[in-house]
Amino acid sequence: MWLIIHFIIITGLSIRVLLRPRRDPASRVAWILFIMALPYVGALTYLMLGEVRPNKGRVPQKLSESTLPDFFTQAPNELIPDISASGFSIGQSISGFKPVGGNTGYLLDNSNATIDAIVADIDAAQEHVHLLFYIWLADNNGRKVVDGLIRAARRGVICRVIVDDLGSRNFIRSEHWSAMKDAGVQLARAQPIGNLMFRILKGRVDIRNHRKIVVIDNRITYCGSQNCADPEFAIKAKYAPWVDAVIRLEGPVVRQNQHLFLTDWLICTNEDCRDLAQRPIPPTEQGFLAQVIGTGPENHYSATPELFATLIFSARKELVITTPYYVPDDFMQAALCSSARRGVATSLVLPARNDSWFVGAASRSNYSELLEAGVRIHEYTGGLLHAKTLTIDGEMTLIGSANMDRRSFELNFENNILLHDQGLTQAIRCRQAEYIAQSNPVNQADVDAWSMPYRLRNNVLAILSPLL
Repeated sequence: MWLIIHFIIITGLSIRVLLRPRRDPASRVAWILFIMALPYVGALTYLMLGEVRPNKGRVPQKLSESTLPDFFTQAPNELIPDISASGFSIGQSISGFKPVGGNTGYLLDNSNATIDAIVADIDAAQEHVHLLFYIWLADNNGRKVVDGLIRAARRGVICRVIVDDLGSRNFIRSEHWSAMKDAGVQLARAQPIGNLMFRILKGRVDIRNHRKIVVIDNRITYCGSQNCADPEFAIKAKYAPWVDAVIRLEGPVVRQNQHLFLTDWLICTNEDCRDLAQRPIPPTEQGFLAQVIGTGPENHYSATPELFATLIFSARKELVITTPYYVPDDFMQAALCSSARRGVATSLVLPARNDSWFVGAASRSNYSELLEAGVRIHEYTGGLLHAKTLTIDGEMTLIGSANMDRRSFELNFENNILLHDQGLTQAIRCRQAEYIAQSNPVNQADVDAWSMPYRLRNNVLAILSPLL
């Protein structure tokens, strides 16, 4: 009887893995091998982490993109350059937002300057302040933003704040969360965990809202990799400083980030504030094209990899990517190799020391193939490089919260902005050059010198990466 039950568990779950939609073959094989090797641990792990079942309420509640004004009426003479056309098209297919002209923006100097700029804009806010962060810490920068929100709420500004229930769990339990609530700041928790066992039955516990969104008065938005925290990042101080890149923007693209925030706010609170997204957009001066791209498990499968791959294939001269977590699927790895092989100067900048040893090992398992194709790999030594940037031919930039790993590809809710502007792209490209200057280049001789146990560990963990 025990053998029969054992067989039923293994066979039943293996069939379930094979029948589960939206799963690549490597992931199916990894899960089946894991279940066979550790039947009961594997079964429990699969039920907890193996299936992406986003909140069913997200899709019907999601604000329709049709509620937005026709942004193209704001810049009727804007033409989309050839280099940008495919990227903007794939972006629109993912989240429905059109590329919009008339935007301005600049790159913030560093993490502390970003927080200071956000607080200054909060202090100048007249109507509303909307913030969404995956991680909010009660450190110096975190408290600066708390104090700014309390001041704004007390003078009558409507302040809405969303934090991820897991990423900001300590902050939610802190006195600062209560102080904001007492001051009138409206608070919400994204992807609430609640009772762990009940949450497991609803779907993966580790599907998180990883977005970083700031919108102020329908006029200003921020986009980048930074959480609401000090660069010293106290919860993982030994990897500090966290090195981030954030841009501050004004123009019609702000309304798209607003729309994305309001969608999450509706899901978290059931409060429909879509009128804020529908308000007329003031005429804008000449500016650059930009587009918000929001992704998550509710999108079509492989939406984020398609975005990255499309941008990679758009490059004709130069492609530079910075990301803290590089755990690609086969499609993404092939796209990068193809970029280098067709003569594009392709550079990948990663942290030399990753806060996730699993991710660091899985990343390095890809080095040999990338180097053989001609990709230049740089390992940043000035802290944990957390900036998620991609520049193309000095003209086009993608910046935001999405990493080049399977979590961002399939699990997390992310937000990015794609823009075409030589000036802003050049600023980001110069920042990337600073990262490269503080990096150690990796060559094939370095990889060949790795010991067999080290290479074996990296490759084994790479095989297991689809389980994530």
